[in-house]
Amino acid sequence: MQTPKDTYDIVIIGGGPIGIACGIEAEKQGLSYVILEKGCLVNSLYHYPTNMTFFSTSEKLELDGIPFISNNPKPRKAEALEYYRRIATSDNINIHLFEKVTEVKSDSEVKEVISTKGRYKAKNVVIATGFYDIPNYLRIDGEELPKVAHYYNDPHYYATQKTIVVGASNSAVDAALEIYRKGGDVTMVVRKEYIGPRVKYWVRPDIVNRIEEGSIKALFNSSIKAIQEDKVIVETPEGEQHIENDFVLLLTGYRPNFEFLDKIGVSLKNEEKRIPMYDENTMETNIPGIYLAGVICGGMETHKWFIENSRVHAKLIVADITSK
Repeated sequence: MQTPKDTYDIVIIGGGPIGIACGIEAEKQGLSYVILEKGCLVNSLYHYPTNMTFFSTSEKLELDGIPFISNNPKPRKAEALEYYRRIATSDNINIHLFEKVTEVKSDSEVKEVISTKGRYKAKNVVIATGFYDIPNYLRIDGEELPKVAHYYNDPHYYATQKTIVVGASNSAVDAALEIYRKGGDVTMVVRKEYIGPRVKYWVRPDIVNRIEEGSIKALFNSSIKAIQEDKVIVETPEGEQHIENDFVLLLTGYRPNFEFLDKIGVSLKNEEKRIPMYDENTMETNIPGIYLAGVICGGMETHKWFIENSRVHAKLIVADITSK
């Protein structure tokens, strides 16, 4: 267990699986570190839907070769929460929970990380904040109504209710199927003419069949125009439709906190896709001593990086730091 330092070798922002992986690697190499997480342990994962099943098998979610034993071929959310909790507690990971970082001052060799609970000096900073915190808002009339949500948790809440699910990715498909099976009246509104090709391969036939048989209604090549208390107005190829409605789930994806990166001074190498600038061999950004790890590296392309292919970022970052 590490104790507080005047100046840490690394301050890690984000206590998800990749932030924890960075902490483990720093510990192994004898570097002082602290992880600052704005919510609970693996906060984003905690806020995933209750019944979520990972696309990856359990061994691809493992950190530092620590076995992840699952009861299923592909682990569920509860199993992953338990796995990462046991790693954090048994390894005495130095992590501060419910402590949000508000600013990083990087205008000198020693950085200053300012949070809601304190200030930290660090030679290096790793940003591993993921992408699940900020929804892609549609910016339409009625989006702020209480009946509208950008996150989905459990299907029971929507039982017997008329629910519109906007989107055709994994989250939208899972929500539509679960709510339908709890007796909900589900209508999907899909911008394109098909269900997303990246939907989990064992789930995609299910949603396609439910749509084809009429159990779940789907409006393709369509978009929400406005949301009202008792209905939703949808633009379709056949014209405007007014659909009686109780709840709306806008599951249109999420994005990293670009404003935070801009505030620090991290440049973009692709403006359109908002992909931040970093060295792929070291994960260091355009600011010396500031590194990126995990999904945040993909900008708006949030499907490019997962736990399984970004675990290596921890080793790349720590190797670069120890080589200097």
